[in-house]
Amino acid sequence: MAATKYKYLIEVEKAKEAKDGKPSQGPVYRSLFAKDGFPPAISGMDSCWDVFRMSVEKNPRNPMLGRREIVNGKAGKYVWLTYKEVYDMVVKVGNAMRICGVVEGDKCGIYGVNCPEWIMSMEACNAHGLYCVPLYDTLGAGAVEFIICHAEVSIAFAEEKKIPELLKTFPGAAKYLKTLVSFGNVTPEQKETLGQYEVTLYSWSEFLQLGENKEYDLPVKKKSDICTIMYTSGTTGDPKGVLISNESIITLLAGVKRLLESVNEQDVKLLTEDIGELKPTIFCAVPRVLDRIYAGLTQKISSGGFLKKTLFNVAYSYKYHNMQNGHGHVQASPIADKVVFSKVKQGLGGRVRLILSGAAPLSTHVEAFLRVVACAHVLQGYGLTETCAGTFVSLPNELSMLGTVGPPVPNVDVCLESVPEMGYDALSDTPRGEVCVRGNTLFSGYYKREDLTKEVMIDGWFHTGDVGEWQPDGSLKIIDRKKNIFKLSQGEYVAVENLENIYGLFSDIDAIWVYGNSFESFLVAVVNPNKQAVESWAQQNGISGDFKSLCENAKVKEYILGELNKIAKEKKLKGFEVIKGVHLDPEPFDMERDLITPTYKKKRPQLLKYYKDLIDNIYKNAK
Repeated sequence: MAATKYKYLIEVEKAKEAKDGKPSQGPVYRSLFAKDGFPPAISGMDSCWDVFRMSVEKNPRNPMLGRREIVNGKAGKYVWLTYKEVYDMVVKVGNAMRICGVVEGDKCGIYGVNCPEWIMSMEACNAHGLYCVPLYDTLGAGAVEFIICHAEVSIAFAEEKKIPELLKTFPGAAKYLKTLVSFGNVTPEQKETLGQYEVTLYSWSEFLQLGENKEYDLPVKKKSDICTIMYTSGTTGDPKGVLISNESIITLLAGVKRLLESVNEQDVKLLTEDIGELKPTIFCAVPRVLDRIYAGLTQKISSGGFLKKTLFNVAYSYKYHNMQNGHGHVQASPIADKVVFSKVKQGLGGRVRLILSGAAPLSTHVEAFLRVVACAHVLQGYGLTETCAGTFVSLPNELSMLGTVGPPVPNVDVCLESVPEMGYDALSDTPRGEVCVRGNTLFSGYYKREDLTKEVMIDGWFHTGDVGEWQPDGSLKIIDRKKNIFKLSQGEYVAVENLENIYGLFSDIDAIWVYGNSFESFLVAVVNPNKQAVESWAQQNGISGDFKSLCENAKVKEYILGELNKIAKEKKLKGFEVIKGVHLDPEPFDMERDLITPTYKKKRPQLLKYYKDLIDNIYKNAK
């Protein structure tokens, strides 16, 4: 290994020039915290079941899972189950699964919001060597039935209010699904309906009772065993089943442990439910939640009167200046923290040490603001389902990492691969290219889709499809997407070409370019309307003017947008796939403006550059 110009990176392999049709590849780097090698797995921890089992042995009486009581329609205190109490219930759930004929290697679906029963069902899967298959309806209409059938799910657990949704998957799901367990109660009618398909339905209490006073030997679990199939909507077409092994997860845990030790952030408790009640020490959130916190705080400051606003601005500027000069957030201005920013900290429960943002980029101004006022470290992370989540994370007290995802975690190797067709060179002075990851945290492939696995796994490297740029300190900035897929601010993937094909079914338009980015929560579009169709509609509705003026007319825009939304509804598009604002361009996308190729394919970077100001205005006016 060799030292590098980057503060937090170690070079483990030299760069490679382009050869035999393969693009050039930048040097292979790993975290400075892995300079003596990757951290070994935690002793005795070979599977996800071991993680839970060892936690129970270590902290049997500590609270593990809590549910907030509802008293007279209002949220009350949390009622907790200890690790040992959860363990005993997990044993019962596992026993009941075995009684129902479930064996090692079978697939178990879990459908519902986070709750204690979700975790217990998952741990029962881990205990008996089942593949845990989370079921999501956010992946689109029919996704739950597709996942049940594709993964061959034989037993499923579901939130009580999701039972009616699961009933809609029949008769298709009946080929595989034989046992269904509600996290709550069930009705006689539901039992009767499922009985017609030879499916047995249990309430949660019935299922626990079934598993009482039984004892089954647990299978020996290996690191290489698959523990979950996580379906993701990363591309067009059906969801892909990402195979995650025990080894991926325990390797990740070892890396996180090394990272926390290296930056002196041990004793971590991931309590992220109700902030005020639970007073968490670590708060994990998607950017949209942090955006709301930022908006709420700035609104309060603006409406707080001249004196309060001035005091806040002076304190903010002073502390931020000191942080820029290398002071940690604790040392930057203790007086400002106590007098001005303590109320923000109390609003987050009073004990938050670390705010971790993931799933989509966090706006730089929001990150900077929270780093100053929250009296906590505010860090961004980056990873994919295929990399077992966190692959990069920014570091505490490194203000230079604003707007980046930080350096890699200390259990992966990372390199950039040039993308010549987009002008990104991994060997340039400012290296840019597709982010590629190697290591034991990687997924084991896409279930039943070896073809898709081969597309992204090349010579041991997982190709993320994201384009990154190394920063001088060794942190990474995500700057683009190699394929025409992007995330919105809430973390949802959008396959834009697929949407354009659907919206293109509207006969009154000749072309459409759909746009979104990770800092916005909705889509907008630039449309080339059909001249004849628009002029005809305008005449019928008493609107005069030439084609150019019609394209600027608010009523015409309203009509076009309304028709696009009708198509979205007809085609059962998801809420975040609905277009919220449009610009009508009377001039077709053309080669003269460098907006399309000779084969009429859209040049998306050029389209964004050309329409940038208009897009900004659409977002501004649509909010």
